[in-house]
Amino acid sequence: MSEIREILLNTKYLQRILTVKKGIRIAPKDWLISRMAETLLNRKRKDKMRTKAFTLIELLVVIAIIAILMGILLPSLRAAKDHARRVHCVHNVKTLALGWYMYQDEHDGDLVPGHTNPGNWVNRPPGNATIEQKKQAIRDGLLLEYVGKSVDVYACPADQRDKIPDQYTFRSYSIAGGANGESWSGYTQAKKYIDLLRPAQRYIFLEEVDPRGYNVGSWQMNPGSKTWVDPVAMWHNKQSTIGFADGHAVMHRWMDPHFIEWNLKAMDPGASFSFNLSPPSDEREDIEYMAKGFPYKSLD
Repeated sequence: MSEIREILLNTKYLQRILTVKKGIRIAPKDWLISRMAETLLNRKRKDKMRTKAFTLIELLVVIAIIAILMGILLPSLRAAKDHARRVHCVHNVKTLALGWYMYQDEHDGDLVPGHTNPGNWVNRPPGNATIEQKKQAIRDGLLLEYVGKSVDVYACPADQRDKIPDQYTFRSYSIAGGANGESWSGYTQAKKYIDLLRPAQRYIFLEEVDPRGYNVGSWQMNPGSKTWVDPVAMWHNKQSTIGFADGHAVMHRWMDPHFIEWNLKAMDPGASFSFNLSPPSDEREDIEYMAKGFPYKSLD
């Protein structure tokens, strides 16, 4: 109203001075009506913009669109994260395998001891050790100087046991017992690199999950009778990283349901687990693969 009042008060003044092009005088009445209409229209537009808001239906539509986008993007982001962890894990095991190879190259073909006792590739930490004490047990081992002196390559990024009280561990990888590791019956260990027939097909490192909370000793199986002893860790959607005697590493996918279930139990701190497993007669793919690649000098 103040704008309209101001217009009315100044009408006579505007009548005297207001002209348009070509010298044609504008009638004050017409100008006043035009100005009032314009003022009211502008006020209406401002009020409309000021009071406009989302309706409930519009808000629900926006929320539904956001939910759909999250449903589309989250699996892709999760898959990308899992892929990055797999790449990182394979890189870690390849680093360990190359360090293992360099050790024997500098020690006249002698394989680094693969147990977890003092004087081996890693030492065994004391009972109820902290994560830092377990890292120190790695530093005290014989292999660290050949892998860049970084304890991080001993841990898979997908292995979350360092956050689980019952499995408070750091190291994810173990050495197969036949590669100068923990003594076992059924085969003669390889002590020197020359003892390994077809090194490119003989694995040395693999991901292990020991339900006791720390990967104790070496990873074992019975390559002669083709039965399992220790479980493997499947941190990568039923896959595990394996490193070979020539320095290469692969991500291996497991196939046999019974074997997969047995390992998943070992990975679950609340599940009941027992070592040693004889695979069913119709599930032989995984045991055949691991028996063929197990490192040893000879079978007994």
